[in-house]
Amino acid sequence: MARRLLAWHWSPRSWTILRRVIQYSFLFIFVAFFVWSRRGGWPGDVVNLAMRLEPLAMLTHMLASRTFLAGSALALVTVGLTLVAGRAWCGWLCPMGTVLDLVSLRRWRRPSTAAGQAQSRWRGAKYGLLLIILFAAGLTSLTLLIFDPLSILFRTLSIDVWPGLDQAVSTVEGALYQIPWLSSAVSSFDGIARPKVLPPEPVYYRYTALFAAMFAGIVLLNLVAERFWCRYLCPLGGSLGLLGKVGLVRRRVNSRCVQCDACAKACPTGTIDSQKGYASDSGECTMCLKCHEVCPADAHDFSIHRTAATWSEYNPSRRQALVALGVTAAGVAVIRSDLAARRDHPLLIQPPGARENGLLSRCIRCGQCIRACPTSAIQPAITEAGLEGLWTPVLVPRLGYCDYSCNACGGVCPVQAVPPLPLEEKRKQVVGLAYIDKDRCIPWADGKDCIVCEEMCPIPSKAIVLQPAEVVDAAGKTVTVKQPSVIRERCNGCGICEYKCPLNGESAIRVYAPGFEQTLLL
Repeated sequence: MARRLLAWHWSPRSWTILRRVIQYSFLFIFVAFFVWSRRGGWPGDVVNLAMRLEPLAMLTHMLASRTFLAGSALALVTVGLTLVAGRAWCGWLCPMGTVLDLVSLRRWRRPSTAAGQAQSRWRGAKYGLLLIILFAAGLTSLTLLIFDPLSILFRTLSIDVWPGLDQAVSTVEGALYQIPWLSSAVSSFDGIARPKVLPPEPVYYRYTALFAAMFAGIVLLNLVAERFWCRYLCPLGGSLGLLGKVGLVRRRVNSRCVQCDACAKACPTGTIDSQKGYASDSGECTMCLKCHEVCPADAHDFSIHRTAATWSEYNPSRRQALVALGVTAAGVAVIRSDLAARRDHPLLIQPPGARENGLLSRCIRCGQCIRACPTSAIQPAITEAGLEGLWTPVLVPRLGYCDYSCNACGGVCPVQAVPPLPLEEKRKQVVGLAYIDKDRCIPWADGKDCIVCEEMCPIPSKAIVLQPAEVVDAAGKTVTVKQPSVIRERCNGCGICEYKCPLNGESAIRVYAPGFEQTLLL
């Protein structure tokens, strides 16, 4: 007989308040980790803690990379919580779930029957996606981790929210600074905010609309059903839901139920089914306690169960697993038959040590390295790494450069896809090679002096040298200019020369991936 765990000495409202305090506190901690994950912020092992609590990311990394990292064991905390209290992570801790609660769009949502939602086969979608992700990881592909909820939230903060906030603050500061009696206060505020919270210089990312649209789509799905993402699509929720089937503490309805339907209407995941005596699926229940809060008869117990919950029709079957395996094998074969799988893109410049470390089979697409890069040189790949490398980190030197005095990207990576190299070793990593376009370079093409690339080169022995040459200028006069050239044996591909090149548009000196001279320009 199930023993009732909680005598509910607190009122239902008190338990709801406690849950919300924990929810918002964890969201605040997640955002704090994000803010101080930049270079000079908190240690990498601290700021990537939330990602290491995430069992789906850690498990798939282990399967794909064939390695186990000691730090990944932290995910066992979440597994243990789930084995005790079901999907409590989703209802009490998940930052994405908290955001969806804050932007529930309840006011604009059309009413629907709870029973219809509870029976919906759409719930099987998250389990299908989960199986495909796990099978693909077994085939060393982590592409579909772009759907990991914590990664989606972190990337959105990195690429859309924080740069947008920085631009908004800069605009307001610029307007207020024009008011004489406010200029001193604005300067003081800016001195505090930068670089401790906001970047010292504006940062720019590619395809910001793409990432914003994905996050906005997840939020707007709340118009269809509350927490639509959590109910039907979230692969992490699917993994925790399967574990929740054997969770020790589960909800049950006692004999005091008056069948008022209040709990079914309040359930944010729509798992309370009036046609089954208002029972709920423990794999779908997030232990949010809203049913207990609204119940007029105290008809809900959260008690210990020693047997596994009943398997639901939308939970994965053997046939569905075989179908998912076939789809995965075919999908991985297709993406690996792409031209990008045969030849590296010439602009596939990966963070220091990542290429040699097998980035594609290790990267969980969390975006931590993107946020940590102080120059915004690290960007999410779209076409450079093919479909399999979608949203893995690449260096885009025209937007930023790999700082010679920085190794932050390796320090924050929760799975060491970008290895945590000591600074001296990181400086020796060759991520690319610089090439000069003599048809665009000012000294070569126009016969005018420009020594920016040579001045900026951080290599002590200088990978760019200037050689005097006599040329005929635009006026027809013979003049002597200093023409730059690259000593390839010294170049590490940091990209500062490309970033600082004064030409508008494409730089006259560009960094290409190692081996470009043997690669077709795609």
